[in-house]
Amino acid sequence: MGRTVMDCSNLVILPGLIDPHVHLRDPGNPAVETIHDGTRGAILGGITTVFDMPNTLEPVTSRAVLDRKRDFVADQAWCDIGMYVWGVHDNIPALSHLELQPNVCAIKVFMAGNMMVDDDAGLEALMRSGTRRVCYHSEDNDRLLERRKLFTEGQPHRMHSEWRDVECAFLGTRRLLALARRTGRPTHILHVSTMQEIEYIQSYRDICTAEVLVNHLTQIGPEVYDTHGGYAVMNPPIRGREHYDALWRAINEGHVDCIGSDHAPHARAAKERPWPSTAAGLTGVQTLLPIMLDHVNAGRLSLARMVQLMAHGPARVYGAINKGRIALDYDADFTIVDMKKKRTIEESWITSPCGWTPFHGYSCHGWPHATVIRGRIVMREDQVLGQATGKPVFFH
Repeated sequence: MGRTVMDCSNLVILPGLIDPHVHLRDPGNPAVETIHDGTRGAILGGITTVFDMPNTLEPVTSRAVLDRKRDFVADQAWCDIGMYVWGVHDNIPALSHLELQPNVCAIKVFMAGNMMVDDDAGLEALMRSGTRRVCYHSEDNDRLLERRKLFTEGQPHRMHSEWRDVECAFLGTRRLLALARRTGRPTHILHVSTMQEIEYIQSYRDICTAEVLVNHLTQIGPEVYDTHGGYAVMNPPIRGREHYDALWRAINEGHVDCIGSDHAPHARAAKERPWPSTAAGLTGVQTLLPIMLDHVNAGRLSLARMVQLMAHGPARVYGAINKGRIALDYDADFTIVDMKKKRTIEESWITSPCGWTPFHGYSCHGWPHATVIRGRIVMREDQVLGQATGKPVFFH
């Protein structure tokens, strides 16, 4: 067997980094995103593994759809992929079987939006349907619907954080954790965005893990809405300084388990609609690592802590086999970074067909140099190498 030698002088070799929260939108609108293009962006951004959300045009709610997606991934992905199954009312009886299928990273539940489970009886039944950790989008739908009546078409984008206010998220999380305590079901709260939630979760750490998004660690409302307009609209929304500061405290005190991007592309036209008709969701898988490296160089967290949150943590929370560490018998996944390189994020670098990033013009200190997946160099110095050979990930 041949070998490749890479000169890593003055570079830092990290375990292959994981983005545990992406929406690759496939099947969906190929003019917005595809598995092929989204995972190509991932490796350019130094990410070796992604966990893909199930709310696609053909929702991943059954064994048949899961099997079709698994076969499709094998031909299209540049990086390795875990797959969520969507927990809805109709498939609750099947979830204990679905969560154990190969390559399933977790059950995902939306408490708000389409095909949601938002009632306590449904949530409790879902929690009693299996044993693996369940991941939640935690916003209280009744409060969202009631508050929606307060706003009219064409109001400023900064109203997004007023509509989906702190209590929407905090109420959803309080309800979930009460049910998790009653049922004993391991729970993972995705994109925690408020000071109230992150403090409340600390009393439930025996059954609850937490994710924070790079956006909530980087952008601050309401000013970000005035600067970026619809390109700052996401759910849960970008919040004010007190929440930003609280999330950073939690990061450095060890109260957060994972950092993700919630990569969720939309067409420019959908992002530029008047609020509140603006599509919610931002691109992010390709820019996640450069921005986090910039935070490291700025002294907001250590490089070791970043690796815990972007490699060890996701692998532990989701039970990914042979991922997240540089160790004997683990996959030879490596993210190699240049901590001294300075570069500005430009939209011309973004591979997602939608063609935009909320971090356009953001200057980063630290940049991914190479991406190695299972011993194969797939990206080096901004060049994608070879063919797409990503594989589905296996989980405990």
